[in-house]
Amino acid sequence: MIYLDNNATTKVDEKVLEEMLPYLKDEYANPSSMYDFSRRAHNAIKEARGKIKDFLNAVNEREIIFTSCGSESANMAIKGVLAYNNSKRHIITTKVEHPCVLNTYKEYEKQGYDVDYIGVNNSGELDLEELKTKIRKDTALVSIMWANNETGVIFPIKQVSEIIKSRNPETKFFVDAVQAAGKIPIDVQENGIDMLGISGHKFHAPKGVGALYINSKTSILPLITGGHQERGLRAGTENVPYIAGLGKAAELAAAGLEYEAKEVKRLRDKLEAGILSSVFNARLNTAITNRVPNTTNIGFEYIEGELILLHLSDLGICASSGSACTSGSLEPSHVLRAMGTPFTSLHGSIRWSLSKFTTEKEIDYVLEKLPVVIEKLNKISPFQKELEHLKACKGGGK
Repeated sequence: MIYLDNNATTKVDEKVLEEMLPYLKDEYANPSSMYDFSRRAHNAIKEARGKIKDFLNAVNEREIIFTSCGSESANMAIKGVLAYNNSKRHIITTKVEHPCVLNTYKEYEKQGYDVDYIGVNNSGELDLEELKTKIRKDTALVSIMWANNETGVIFPIKQVSEIIKSRNPETKFFVDAVQAAGKIPIDVQENGIDMLGISGHKFHAPKGVGALYINSKTSILPLITGGHQERGLRAGTENVPYIAGLGKAAELAAAGLEYEAKEVKRLRDKLEAGILSSVFNARLNTAITNRVPNTTNIGFEYIEGELILLHLSDLGICASSGSACTSGSLEPSHVLRAMGTPFTSLHGSIRWSLSKFTTEKEIDYVLEKLPVVIEKLNKISPFQKELEHLKACKGGGK
């Protein structure tokens, strides 16, 4: 199996699993109990919290709240800050956010909130000028992702923060960093971030654990009430083994950023260049430079993406037509639509996302097999005239 869908989820690192195992077997105590046996579980959480604090460059461990995933982190941040400050009824996000943010904002729109959705250009880059015009005195929250899950495009978070704070210092800024964590450096202090969410299974920790950074100047109301856990902001007995795994994954990710930036990017670029040079109806759907190092999105004109994925699956190749949270929908990607991607490639767009476990041999295999798949599908496409015209235009340099 060749796995190139790492923006959907990642393989658990063996070192992460080793970190988790004691708390799945012998060290099973409730971390909130008072005896020495529980102290070891309590200390595991404390150690992991310190690692996440360092990973994000937070001021202290109290700013880190453990959650179950990125979606919970986003909901906790958005709903928590709006519940705490319910007098302000204007909120801002982008048209290309993950569904956990977009659908939450749509719910608030139904409740009477005034919502602005900031657009992107044809390369998926954020329209900062539009953002500047939208911030108001009653803007409670701006939610903007750090890296897009479908295109890999990195948004200029520091600039966004400066724009927000220069126009309304009281407006809170939440960053969905799920696709940035483990791929590029994250510094919440340097970038002026109030709240930030990550999800472990995007950087080689298991599914079912995440974290939310909340700076000391930001107050929220809890989404889950009950006991005293997580400073009273997220009740429920902590998932000790998964939290320990998240901490280890963050430690490994921080140490591996140079490898991501060089070797993972090199393999991504090789895959991208190879596809674009060998398939005449391939089209790059994303910015060329300003991306996380593991992601590319390529459209195959006049072919259905689902057909491509099925043929690739038969060859043991795993890729995606977009966000894993929307892959069951027949609707074309909201991200690519917001970018104005041509209809000819909108339904035939494939996201390729690599990881530190991706090998050169795997990339070579994909570059060998994919052109054969596309040529086969071209022959059965109902758009034969259009394909012939496209091939002639590209071949003739028109």
